[in-house]
Amino acid sequence: MDPIESALRGENPTVIRRMTSGFAVFGDTQFLPGYCLLLSESPTAEHLSDLPAPMRRTFLSDMALLGEAVERACTRIDPAFRRINLEILGNTYPRVHAHIWPRYTWEPPDLLPVP
Repeated sequence: MDPIESALRGENPTVIRRMTSGFAVFGDTQFLPGYCLLLSESPTAEHLSDLPAPMRRTFLSDMALLGEAVERACTRIDPAFRRINLEILGNTYPRVHAHIWPRYTWEPPDLLPVP
């Protein structure tokens, strides 16, 4: 199941909310509590540069808004919350998406310096 296509059809159960540029979703695997992604609404864009400039700016703005929302939620839930990391990758899923990683002080020391 393609997560963007299923979100566009209203069939993706991980969708938290529709955003201007796409969909805020819970990560399928909660590597860290609160891990979320922003999926671009474009089912064909494989690179951030594939999005027209206005859509690209909106995607980046939505990424920051989602990061802020996750930060607020994690701060309230876990006093060991430390920060939010934002990443745009494409190594295993080629469509434009961003990872929102909450980070905590209770993580194993060898993982603290790792993205």
